[in-house]
Amino acid sequence: MADPIHIGFLGAGKMAGALAKGFLNAGLVSPETLYASDIHPSALETFQKETGGKSTKDNSEVARRCSVLVLAVKPGHVSEVLKGLRPQIKKNHLLLSIAAGITLARLEADLPKGSRVIRVMPNTPALVGASATGFSLGSSATEKDANLAQTLFGAVGVAFHVKEALLDAVTGLSGSGPAYAYVIIEALSDGGVAAGLPREVATRLAAQTLLGSARMVLESGQHPGALKDMVTSPAGTTIEGLHQLEKGGLRGILISAVRAAADRARQLGQG
Repeated sequence: MADPIHIGFLGAGKMAGALAKGFLNAGLVSPETLYASDIHPSALETFQKETGGKSTKDNSEVARRCSVLVLAVKPGHVSEVLKGLRPQIKKNHLLLSIAAGITLARLEADLPKGSRVIRVMPNTPALVGASATGFSLGSSATEKDANLAQTLFGAVGVAFHVKEALLDAVTGLSGSGPAYAYVIIEALSDGGVAAGLPREVATRLAAQTLLGSARMVLESGQHPGALKDMVTSPAGTTIEGLHQLEKGGLRGILISAVRAAADRARQLGQG
């Protein structure tokens, strides 16, 4: 890690921007070693403005300048992008794909034989150093490559090396999970407003409550159910609220959301 890492993003959308800013905030790269390519000028302009990195419409230029390539295009464009890059991919390149559902076998089939590939599923809280990531190694990826992936994504949150068969589940849970959390925060805020709180106060209280509760789970090591019971007094306010959540089927809805998103990731991989 002593030598500067030149990281190039193939696709400069929101997830690429979140990761790039996370890597910058963690001190892993500098604007001078950060590149991105995209066919949309507005995406390149935003990336360059927010990160200070260099931008281009030419994927090949990014491959020439960077040894670590982050594939951040929509799943339907993956094969086209990789086949176009095939002549530029050399032995020194490591490809990190964050394209949902696209399997390692499909990635490797579009690249020269022996290409080093890692499939990664991060999430957008990488922007604030709180991402949750799962990653799996391709057939030619090395232990050194795994360590680099762990370093990069561990610097912007937590990262777990998992079997590829589990990555669709990671996608459904933590990849899509921030959207579920935002809906919950918004709904709690609405409840606070309905009970008489000003909107700004209600939203900050809701967000801080989820943040604090998450830290309790991570730092205490206790089961979420045990922590829930600590807040739930007999005949108190919390049990009444929990009763309404159970009547509304909150648990089942969240479980179904994760499974549906995981199934969709599998569909994207097959398409």
